[in-house]
Amino acid sequence: MHMTWVRSVCGRLKSDYRYSAGIVYSNFPWPLCSSCDTRGADAPADKTRQAIEAAAQSVLDARALFPGSTLANLYDPLTMPPALLRAHQKLDAAVDKAYGKSGFKPDAERVAFLFARYQALTSLLPVASVKRSRKKPALT
Repeated sequence: MHMTWVRSVCGRLKSDYRYSAGIVYSNFPWPLCSSCDTRGADAPADKTRQAIEAAAQSVLDARALFPGSTLANLYDPLTMPPALLRAHQKLDAAVDKAYGKSGFKPDAERVAFLFARYQALTSLLPVASVKRSRKKPALT
């Protein structure tokens, strides 16, 4: 989620991201507070956080399996180790669940969701829902 946000709102200098607290981090639409607060060991939010923490640890554990590799080598799309890819997929699923969503297909869906979430968090007016229209079959 966060990297999708970064790719959408960060400035760039050549191909490097210009990450800033004021533009990127502070404006990131985190999951609802009810998904993040702690209300005891059995609270759903606590279980969500634990799932994310466990999945993040799995990413670190998968990286540790390749001590001689640089991050550039580990994250090369053509040579990324399958164990690391699976760990990231599980982490993504856990984070998506914290937002109450799952199965974002293209990044465009994720970006649209994040901007709608941002608008809902920052607007004084209610957010209008966007209805997708079905494509009409072409007349022949």
